[in-house]
Amino acid sequence: MIGGFSNKTGEPELAENHEINVTSFIDVILVLLIIFMVAASILIDLSTASSQPPAAEKQPVYLTVEADLTLTVNDDQQITLDTLDQRLAELIPEQDTLIFLRADKRLTYEELMNVINALGSAGRA
Repeated sequence: MIGGFSNKTGEPELAENHEINVTSFIDVILVLLIIFMVAASILIDLSTASSQPPAAEKQPVYLTVEADLTLTVNDDQQITLDTLDQRLAELIPEQDTLIFLRADKRLTYEELMNVINALGSAGRA
């Protein structure tokens, strides 16, 4: 052969390598890790962190509706549906207080919805 390479020297051809080369895979993973670390540091605004302890959680109010439509607040104060608006304003001054409604399973859907509507008109739903 003129001007080229020839493998006719009697040497066997190179054997194929069947091992997986993970070097490029590790390089890609490391680059992605760096990108995520930089993105996370940009998303976290450390200037808004304060040294003050978090405020204490507000205790929720439990409103229980009995089968005879009597309402009990926190298992100790009984009120009626007619005075619900006034009593809630006295008992719960903050608008963002959670109210958990517990109802007797013997109540009809209509009776329960009347209580929920009364809560809504009281501005607490």
